[in-house]
Amino acid sequence: MPGNTSSDVERAARAAERPQLSQVLTVPNQLTLLRMVVLPFVLISMIYGQHTASLWLFVAAAATDVIDGVVARRFNQKTRLGQYLDPIADKLLLSSCFVAQSVNGAIPWWVTILVLLRDVMIIAIVLVVVLTTSVRSFPPSLLGKANTIVQFTALLTVLLNNVIQAGWLQGVITALVAMTAVTTVFSAVHYALEVSRRLYAHPSAGEGE
Repeated sequence: MPGNTSSDVERAARAAERPQLSQVLTVPNQLTLLRMVVLPFVLISMIYGQHTASLWLFVAAAATDVIDGVVARRFNQKTRLGQYLDPIADKLLLSSCFVAQSVNGAIPWWVTILVLLRDVMIIAIVLVVVLTTSVRSFPPSLLGKANTIVQFTALLTVLLNNVIQAGWLQGVITALVAMTAVTTVFSAVHYALEVSRRLYAHPSAGEGE
């Protein structure tokens, strides 16, 4: 009967929504969303020279990145949503903070441009692969993780120096900024090569794996 068919469709729709909602409500994904909520306050405090506030807000945002990964692994709360959401949150945080610090004159613009270009390249590659193949998994490489750690450390050191104004930190910042540039370029090239290798190994990916 038409009424029964309508009810079946509604039940099926509700059943489809529940797994999606359960993915959003996992602790790791909530922490990732919290990191994105904190981001505007991090940027505002940086731009307006609230150095102590920006330092602690950045530390809090970075802490959510560490904690969500630990919780996801420890309590088996890894989700497909988290696989996409977590790197997006990281890129938004790091890229926007690099821009803010370049505006403040603490980090050279050419380094920030490298960081932004790497992120744009990765997003473009993922988008093309998702739209043209059945590949949906993009695990981070060790080099990519190292690049993220270096970027976090460089920003943290810059923010710490803004607070305590220690002369010895200038040398550390210079070294970390150089490491950021190097790891950004190498990780971008490695990512492109790795995706190419995976696609070559699965030539029928567009037909399903």
